[in-house]
Amino acid sequence: MLRRGQTTTFPERLDISERAAAGQSNSEIAAALGCSIWTVRKWRRRGQHQGRTGLSSQMGRPPKGPLSTLPTGMREAILQMRRAHPGWGPTTLLAELQVDPRWTDQPLPSRSRIAAGLRAEHLTRRYEKHCDLPIPVIQPAGAPHDEWELDAQGSMHVAGVGKVSLITVIDVVSRLKVESYPCLDTTNPPFEAYQLMLRRAFVTSGLPRRITLDHGTVFYDNTSPSPFPTRLHLWLLALGIDLCFTRKRCPTDHAKIERTHQTMTLQTLLGQRWSDQAALWAGLDARRTMLNHHIPSSVFQGHAPLQVCPEAAHSGRF
Repeated sequence: MLRRGQTTTFPERLDISERAAAGQSNSEIAAALGCSIWTVRKWRRRGQHQGRTGLSSQMGRPPKGPLSTLPTGMREAILQMRRAHPGWGPTTLLAELQVDPRWTDQPLPSRSRIAAGLRAEHLTRRYEKHCDLPIPVIQPAGAPHDEWELDAQGSMHVAGVGKVSLITVIDVVSRLKVESYPCLDTTNPPFEAYQLMLRRAFVTSGLPRRITLDHGTVFYDNTSPSPFPTRLHLWLLALGIDLCFTRKRCPTDHAKIERTHQTMTLQTLLGQRWSDQAALWAGLDARRTMLNHHIPSSVFQGHAPLQVCPEAAHSGRF
C-alpha cells in the first residue's frame, strides 16, 4: 500500500495503469493504493499515451554523457586521440590537452571525468586487479644517475616496421626514461644495438655510476661454469661504469624497467603504424619527452620526473 508522498515503483505504476484500463476512476484507484489522485492521474495518462515504456522514469536531468558539457572540439579531440592511441589512458590524454595550444584559455576536464567519458564511449580496456608483490627491504635512495636499469623487451609486431624488440634504460631514483631504441627483426638484440643505444644515452644524459642488467647472453656468459666478462661488460668498465647483475629468476629486481617496458608499449607501439625505424625512434623520443616533462607519475604523486628532479636532466659526468 502506497503512502502519501512516497515515490512509486514500476509495479505500482503498472497496477495503476491496469486498474485504469479496467474502468476504475482516479479517486477509486487513489483510495485503493493510498496515494494522491494527482499521482494516479500522472501515471494513468502516461500509460495511455506511451504504454509500458512510459511507466519507467529516471530522476534528474536526461543523461548526455560525462563529456557532454565540454566544447565539441575538445570532446572530439579526446575521443580521436584515444582511438588513434589505444594505449593512452586518461592521465596521458589530460597531459596532451594541457600542452595543446588550442585549449590554453579553456578549463580542462579532470582525469576522472575523462575516464568516465571513455567508459561511456566503450573505449576502455579491462584491467586486472592490482596486487602488491613482496619486496625486500628498500635501501635508502641515492642521487639521480647513481643507477640505471637496462633491458630489452620481448619482440612484438608493429605495423609498418615489423618485429620490434625495444631496448630501454631508466634511471632508478628519478624514474627518468633515459633512452629507448627499436631493434628490428630479432628477439635477442646484439651487442652493437646496446652499444649504439647507450652511446646516445651517454651523450644526452651523461654517464651513470652503475648499470644493472639481467643474465641475458649479451650481458653475461651463460655457456661456461666460470664466466668471462662479455664485450659489453668490458666496454662499460672501461668507461668507468660499474656493472651489477640481478638475481637469477628474480624479475622483481628489475621491476622499474619492466614497468617502463609496458609504459613505452602503451605510449608508442600499441595500435600505431610507423613508416620506418627512424620514424619509430623519433616517435619514442617524443613520447619520452612527454613522459619525463609533462605526464604525471604515480610515484611522484601526480608530477612528472623532471618536475620533481630537474637535476636528473644530466648526470654531470660527461
